[in-house]
Amino acid sequence: MRLTTIMAWLVVAAGFTFGLMFLLNGHGAAAGFGVVDPSGYYVVKGVRDLAYALTALILLLRGQRRALGWVVLADSIIPIGDCLAVITSGGSVVTALTVHASAAVLVLITAALLLREKAPAQPEPVPSR
Repeated sequence: MRLTTIMAWLVVAAGFTFGLMFLLNGHGAAAGFGVVDPSGYYVVKGVRDLAYALTALILLLRGQRRALGWVVLADSIIPIGDCLAVITSGGSVVTALTVHASAAVLVLITAALLLREKAPAQPEPVPSR
């Protein structure tokens, strides 16, 4: 196995580990994260959203539409989670639905349409004489 493949798996495992730590034990994870002032989480959210946007942009610009569809589908969890966070944290249900749930629906529709696209036909090779 290539070293870069192993490293990529470690990056994936770290993302799952840290994400689950925050979902299952938010206060403990926050202490380990080092953000004491809750306003520090604005930076965390901003960086998370920029990272998602850059990932999608790279795939879009590289023409990797199928991979883009899978990434968009996987990242639909972001607005779904945001919606649930607003509702369960005393936020406005109207805001949760109009902002976050509607974004989730748009993201899911986009993913579905990307994943339904047919790959463009490859030109037939010209036989050499």
